[in-house]
Amino acid sequence: MSKFFAYLRTKTFRNNVFLAFAFVIAFMLLSFFSLRFYTRHGEGLPVPKLKGLSIGQAIELLDAQGFEYQIDSVYLGDKPPGLVVEQDPEPNTNVKTHRTIYLTIITRSAPNVGFPDILNKTFLEVRAILANYGLKVGDTTYASDIERDRVLSATVGGQPIATGKDIPKGSKISLVLGDGLGASEVDLPDLTGLTLSDAVFALRGASLNLGLTTFEGAVTDSANARIIQQTPALTDSLNKVPIGTHIDIILSNQPPPPGPVQKPK
Repeated sequence: MSKFFAYLRTKTFRNNVFLAFAFVIAFMLLSFFSLRFYTRHGEGLPVPKLKGLSIGQAIELLDAQGFEYQIDSVYLGDKPPGLVVEQDPEPNTNVKTHRTIYLTIITRSAPNVGFPDILNKTFLEVRAILANYGLKVGDTTYASDIERDRVLSATVGGQPIATGKDIPKGSKISLVLGDGLGASEVDLPDLTGLTLSDAVFALRGASLNLGLTTFEGAVTDSANARIIQQTPALTDSLNKVPIGTHIDIILSNQPPPPGPVQKPK
């Protein structure tokens, strides 16, 4: 052990340590500069800004600076075709010459998509579905239906469209929605001969209201009095009235007058 410590104090050991240290430093410097030379660190060109240019302008600029390029396309109905909308790498990124630049341009023709099933769904659901399919909501109108904002029908370009039919992406879909009011008109019941309580029951069932109630002649038993006339009256030309219409009635203990005599055909 004493010889080992004595060796550590010799000039030979110190020279060997110095040489080993110098070798390590030299190796590290050599590796650093070799890698720097191999990768051409700091050399290259900034990527030009290509977004917003036409594809022809973009290609001319890339060719002039020695870049390669690959082109993909996407359809956007509100922008002109041939316009560069995306690029990779981003503008001003420092890259080597001959680097491939990836461009996304707007295609001229819209791809087709199958029309989704939207009938009887709510307007909020349908708006999200159409957006996912790349379609747009056009005009919306309302029709009588018991549910508010339920989609009753859909058209494109004024023509009805069936589920699954191919249409251009970006098309505007016009929708007919339910107004939540139900049918706007109901059948007018014939109240002639009914008592007041029966008439009220019939009117409620038809979503109509009792209007002015009057009596004709001496009414000795109002509970059993019968309707002899109603306004509006049921005729061949009037058999439907709007929901909520008020029906006026005349009650009497006398039998209703006979109706018009039907002429034989």
